[in-house]
Amino acid sequence: MPRPARTDGLDKFRRYRATRQARGMKLLRVWVPDPHAPGFREEAQRQARLLRGAAEESEALDFIAAAADLGDDAQ
Repeated sequence: MPRPARTDGLDKFRRYRATRQARGMKLLRVWVPDPHAPGFREEAQRQARLLRGAAEESEALDFIAAAADLGDDAQ
């Protein structure tokens, strides 16, 4: 059985945003590179070559591994 329509004057997405905001969340929009864009693969490989063996590479890999471990706990 469908729920009755809300009469608060807000559409579904505005109500969703208001609920999240009331819970202390903030909407964040982020532009990220498109992996299907021409030249993306070459640029990613170029940057990976620059990092290979650098201290920043191991730091980033440690962070990714830790984040993956956190994700496993959530299941």
